[in-house]
Amino acid sequence: MADATANAPKDERIKDISSLRKALIRPELGGICGTILVFVLFASIAGDSGMFGTQGIMNWTVVSAQFMVIAVGACLLMIAGEFDLSIGSMIGFSGMLMAVMSVHMGFPMWSAILLTFAICIAIGALNGWLVMRTGLPSFIVTLASLYILRGLTIWGSIFFTRQTIISGVGEKAEGDWLAPIFGGTIFKGLFYWMADQGWVETFTRGNRAGQPVVEGVPMIVVWAIGLVIFGHWLLTRTKHGNWIFASGGDKQAANYVGVPVTRTKIYMFMFAAFCACVFATCQVMEFGSASADRGLLKEFEAIICVVIGGALLTGGYGSVVGAALGAIIFGVVQQGLFFANAESSLFRVFLGVILLVAVVMNTYIRRIITGER
Repeated sequence: MADATANAPKDERIKDISSLRKALIRPELGGICGTILVFVLFASIAGDSGMFGTQGIMNWTVVSAQFMVIAVGACLLMIAGEFDLSIGSMIGFSGMLMAVMSVHMGFPMWSAILLTFAICIAIGALNGWLVMRTGLPSFIVTLASLYILRGLTIWGSIFFTRQTIISGVGEKAEGDWLAPIFGGTIFKGLFYWMADQGWVETFTRGNRAGQPVVEGVPMIVVWAIGLVIFGHWLLTRTKHGNWIFASGGDKQAANYVGVPVTRTKIYMFMFAAFCACVFATCQVMEFGSASADRGLLKEFEAIICVVIGGALLTGGYGSVVGAALGAIIFGVVQQGLFFANAESSLFRVFLGVILLVAVVMNTYIRRIITGER
């Protein structure tokens, strides 16, 4: 029976794919290669500058985590076949809204945070509803939201406070039960124990002599890891993940087989808004203030992270893990340029070059998948 099966004629509908091509169509491949490359590069040119010391590692980890938080939401939305260009403006809007409610309206910090999340998620739902209801490209709808939210942020801050930077959030957050979830640190005891063992760097002079240079893991890192795990699980282990892929791959075919395309895409817009609000809340808690210009260009940086991670601009293909690797590449490069004493504007050059390379590679991968020439 086994011999008969082995000698059976090959189904001509099944296309052979070489092992190399199977590896190439993994969405995480570009992110893995890019991550290895930037680590090797900066280990050679900035390895002696403290970049891979305790403080240096924490610096680029935090920056990577910031990119990662918004990249997860952008990734799931792009796989569903849509874009959200209002992510950056949502960051500035939610941070300012939180500060106005807590500092100038007297709301308890926890209620200001929860209300801000509710409003931002509602705006995300509105964006999704408008896209699905009108049939307009999400690029246009969210571009309009970008300008509307940024304008409301600047106008609102001036109207309520006569300034575009609101301080005093840190004082309002003291003793609050919810604020530490976004602005605190964890594993402090572990870092002090490692300092006693001589495993991490410590201060050598002053009142803090003997204490660890890094006293814990910031909550933005915890949120980033948690969102990546959740996004990967949702995408690869649930029926909703299949719906996301189907909605971005072929909307009409997905509708025919019963996939709730409209609901799925609206949920992804809401999740992208949620991620932007997480980013903003962590930033406000870290700095103790809100600024109307925060979040500028973050929407494009999130999209670039996702593209580097292997997602196709046409939807239906991508990986949350790949987007997370793209965020790590960004964090390492941004901090690596600083440690290497290079001009900071080169980071923008890097973004443009790597975006172009990623799009070319992803286009080639799409041709492999679809069999185009």
